[in-house]
Amino acid sequence: MAEMLEAVISISMDSHLQISKYSQFNFYCPYLKPSKTHHLPFSLQKSKTQKRKSWKLVKPLFSATSCDRLALNDDTLLPQVPKNETLSVNSSNNCFNKISKKRRVFFLDVNPLCYKGSTPSLHSFAHWISLFFSEVSLNDPVIAVLDGENANEYRRQLLPSYKANRRKILHQLPDMERFPRSSFGRSHKLVIDVLQKCNVPVVKIEGHEADDVVATLVHQVRLKGYRAVIASPDKDFKQLISEDVQIVAPIPELDRWSFYTLNHYIAQYNCDPQSDLSLRCILGDEIDGVPGIQHFAPGFGRKTALKLLKKHGCLENLLSAASVRSVGRQYAQEALTKYADFLRRNYEVLSLKRDVDIQIEEQWLSRRDERNDSVILSSFMDFLSKNSDFKWQNRSHSNGLKAVT
Repeated sequence: MAEMLEAVISISMDSHLQISKYSQFNFYCPYLKPSKTHHLPFSLQKSKTQKRKSWKLVKPLFSATSCDRLALNDDTLLPQVPKNETLSVNSSNNCFNKISKKRRVFFLDVNPLCYKGSTPSLHSFAHWISLFFSEVSLNDPVIAVLDGENANEYRRQLLPSYKANRRKILHQLPDMERFPRSSFGRSHKLVIDVLQKCNVPVVKIEGHEADDVVATLVHQVRLKGYRAVIASPDKDFKQLISEDVQIVAPIPELDRWSFYTLNHYIAQYNCDPQSDLSLRCILGDEIDGVPGIQHFAPGFGRKTALKLLKKHGCLENLLSAASVRSVGRQYAQEALTKYADFLRRNYEVLSLKRDVDIQIEEQWLSRRDERNDSVILSSFMDFLSKNSDFKWQNRSHSNGLKAVT
């Protein structure tokens, strides 16, 4: 997160990149199959012209091809296509022109937004989702994704230390800051309910992390000719960055969402994003509990890894070359041959899966009806402010949740 912030700030200053304030974020639930009528566990403020009625999901009134509302201009890094200009197949700028013509689909990684630091926080979610809808995604289609039950089990079987640090941090929290497992699940139900009211599909698949679901859906929308924007602070998504896959991350220090693109990545690392996964496999990921090769070969750092990956392209090519000939200095050569299986295991743990059993639905790609956002989110924030010290009660309640002061 820190290195992403540093890159965004430095590159923004160098290039005077202007990031527009218009764009949005959204959620809805496909595999939770929401009913047509939803009841929020808090009251909605009514205008003088509104009649009392239950809130229903409203089908978007805008088609996927017709909308006169301008989306966030995150293409400032790319050449702009002049009006009435015909795209030339042989043009050197053809790839950029194609990108600027593609519509965007946002993928919202919900879980990180529900934390402030290491502490679960619905206030954090309310703040960032409000900024996202009003300044980032607007009425572009948004698909929200949550971790499923036992989401980390597959990777923990490969590597028991996977995300063990996160579990340790939660156990070290004071009792008053720690949510019981059942209560945290109920807070997620509230989050899902709010997102559904804002006409956002929410995907949650048992046994799969949100990252893998996002990677699968991103691949599918790209095949349909869309650009994908992943809304998340998670650095794991850097391995997906390309000309038509971007990241937009919440930056607490700036109190805004900021785009992170292919240009940002190349300026930060001076290498192709295709090498990002291989680089992380070699260096490890301390936050996710994935050890790097420097634990066995202290001299094998980022500089050496980047040099070798620039020459060989990816981890598997590098390991294959090292198995038959010398690829670098003796310490690097010995580490690559002796710990090849270790590095391949890291690759299996850190690589995002693109084969989750889910198919994108065409209705998710329609323009989102955002007209009720301000009413729903202001009511949600008002509910949280009036219950700032609430704890989720363990016993069930008629609306599934009860705030207790």
